[in-house]
Amino acid sequence: MFVRITADSTPRPNSLRDLGMTSDSNALVSLSQFTYKKGSEIYGEREPAEYVYQVTSGAVRSYKLLSDGRRQIGAFHLAGDIFGLENGNEHRFTTEAIVDTTVRLVRRQSLEMVAESDAMVARNLLSMTTNNLQHAEDHMLLLGRKTSLERVAAFLLEMDGRLTASGVMALPMSRRDIADYLGLTLETVSRALSRLHEVGALGFVGNTQRQIVLLDRHKLASLDLQP
Repeated sequence: MFVRITADSTPRPNSLRDLGMTSDSNALVSLSQFTYKKGSEIYGEREPAEYVYQVTSGAVRSYKLLSDGRRQIGAFHLAGDIFGLENGNEHRFTTEAIVDTTVRLVRRQSLEMVAESDAMVARNLLSMTTNNLQHAEDHMLLLGRKTSLERVAAFLLEMDGRLTASGVMALPMSRRDIADYLGLTLETVSRALSRLHEVGALGFVGNTQRQIVLLDRHKLASLDLQP
């Protein structure tokens, strides 16, 4: 499951169990689990797409390095999210562990074999593919049509829905990661967060400012935001 900027209440598979893929339920399925240290590569761009992955703890970033050396992050994958499901035979992005991260994986071939005989798995795979397409479209809109402040606000609202515990949103990613996802500079992201703090939309917890409390979600969503 990828980050979605627009709200969508349609239930979507967000675990291997939702896909009908558990080692207990199907003899064709063999699940493995691995732990990656912070900054470790899980797979590289253009490597064979042999496995589908699920984050069990931690967080993962998917990115491309552009020809000029810049990094464009395409998605953040958080606990429970599935990633690595490709249309072709190779991975289109490189993925890395943002923090110490544990992932569960299943062979893509096993997934496809089960889908051939299990309508529920086939439907869920189609739903995931559609969701990935929606993410790409939303991300393109975010990068091309929104101001810098609107991009940061949209990102925070999405993360709020995925990360908030006891009212505090603990971001596993750095501001550099956020900047590379939103197509902004580090300084612009910092200014946007400061501006949102000034208008009372959010507050910071701790010195690192990675723990954020959204004080006024309505203001965050409805302000006529300016760069």
